[in-house]
Amino acid sequence: MTTDDDAGAAKLERLNANLVKIEELSQRLVAALGRRKAGDPGLQGPSQDIFMKAAMAYVTEMMHNPAKIFEHQISYWGKSLKHYIEAQQALATGKLAAPEDRTPADPRFADPTWQTHPYFNYLKQQYLLSAEAMQNAVSDLDHVDPREKRRIDYFTRQIIDMFSPTNFLGTNPEALARAVETDGESLVRGMENLVRDIEANEGDLLVTLADRKAFHLGENIACTEGSVVFRNRMFELIQYAPTTDKVRRTPLIIFPPWINKFYVLDLSPRNSLIRWMVDQGFTLFVVSWVNPDASYRDVGLDTYIEEGYLEAIAQAKAITGEDRVNVTGYCIGGTTLALTLALLEKRRDKSVRSATFFTTLTDFSDQGEMAVFLEEDFLAGIERECGNKGFLHSLYMSRTFSYLRSNDLIYKPAIRSYMMGDAPPAFDLLYWNGDGTNLPGRMAVEYLRGLCQHDAFARDGYDICGETLRLRDVRVPLCAIACETDHIANWKSSYTGIAAMGARDKTFILSQSGHIAGIVNPPEKKKYGHYVNPDLSLDPDAWRDGAEFTPGSWWPRWADWLSKRAGAMVPARKPGDSGRPLLGSAPGSYVRSAPNA
Repeated sequence: MTTDDDAGAAKLERLNANLVKIEELSQRLVAALGRRKAGDPGLQGPSQDIFMKAAMAYVTEMMHNPAKIFEHQISYWGKSLKHYIEAQQALATGKLAAPEDRTPADPRFADPTWQTHPYFNYLKQQYLLSAEAMQNAVSDLDHVDPREKRRIDYFTRQIIDMFSPTNFLGTNPEALARAVETDGESLVRGMENLVRDIEANEGDLLVTLADRKAFHLGENIACTEGSVVFRNRMFELIQYAPTTDKVRRTPLIIFPPWINKFYVLDLSPRNSLIRWMVDQGFTLFVVSWVNPDASYRDVGLDTYIEEGYLEAIAQAKAITGEDRVNVTGYCIGGTTLALTLALLEKRRDKSVRSATFFTTLTDFSDQGEMAVFLEEDFLAGIERECGNKGFLHSLYMSRTFSYLRSNDLIYKPAIRSYMMGDAPPAFDLLYWNGDGTNLPGRMAVEYLRGLCQHDAFARDGYDICGETLRLRDVRVPLCAIACETDHIANWKSSYTGIAAMGARDKTFILSQSGHIAGIVNPPEKKKYGHYVNPDLSLDPDAWRDGAEFTPGSWWPRWADWLSKRAGAMVPARKPGDSGRPLLGSAPGSYVRSAPNA
């Protein structure tokens, strides 16, 4: 046999071996899918009503304005036919080439084959023409409620994104080329990745975004030096070791959201806001929330306030010997902090000197992109789930947030993992994103019903802890940071809530980028800038138009603002120097609980 024959035989042997592995993995896949438990329909997607309303709106539109419907259809048919004829003409030249491509640039189709190969280019162009036609049809619906129209638009985009030709092996040239190059090995690795994810989630599919073996809490992530100085059933309080000889007198407490774990603020050292704030000379305490299970069924927002926020403030005061503290809340941690500050005002308690809010919503009159999940069909499903199990599993919140950016957080990672056979990247932020937490049943319903759906805090007042609390009751000096492209906490809604608070001393900062990247924005990277405007009497658009842009991170601006409200410099405090026994090293034990606890 020739050398070429030997090589060909070896390739065939590898291919056959990989086909056997795929068969074995297929059996595991079927078994893993069989373990999936039937879930509440209300948590799997919108009710059928939305599809009926979309169809009724389209029929109504056809009856009232048939010319517009015909115009849409003729435009689509015309573009499709023109594209078909151009593709045929290109082939008639005898060259394997694609026709002129007038479709807009799309990162999903970055591989050159989508532009040069006539088959794949035809699929791409026809897909984008169809997507445009569907979006135009929805955007021109007039006879439908605006809230329903927003939902129809959102789920239409979900369907469009799902059916992208990049998402299927037979129509993804990059994945097909990889399979040929590796004699099917990439498909074996991809199947292994798929089976692993489905087995790990008991039959549900949740794409692994980051290499779970690349990071170890306390070693190369969440590794800022500190100690747990207090623990109760709701949280561990971490005090961080100083890195300066002197610190500001007034300590700072950070209340992260309990939808994910606190170390989003303490990722790898180069991305750690916690480490950076310690280096600026602040005595820093951070709350690490418990990951609740069914035993936390009756824990509500009042429990988080009384046993969480107020307890953490009391403990930090006792440990440092100070009468007042500065506080910071992130996302839902900021929303509940605002409730706590309003409660302290009602109780005439002056324990808080100033407050900072990261991407915080307190006015939910405009719920942004999250509005599609705050209608009755979804909320009723969540309420039933919480009633049955006592908690809302982390899977549901993680999946919801992922679908707000489905191309980036679902389809792109799935293509890379399942079709290309690549291992998940060693990316600290994505590792954290996959380390979710459950929500207590009563708390989840109270938050979604009372604050999000009914907007009680910003409207008539929210009844909690024996008081009726309103935004105007928040009167301590405050600084708020919102993010320009935030898909979870719309910056304009954040601004509206801050503007309605009763504080006289207010600073609002608008960071570039989104919910996480706009906050985790170290100065050394010189990546995202920010906007400031002292006039909070303006509406959000006018405020933005008149704002001054500063290149670079907002961190130094905030540290300067906080320093002016944190007192004189005093000798640095170390965890344990107050005589308080240390309960373990940072990041503590609560943060290590599994996401599917």
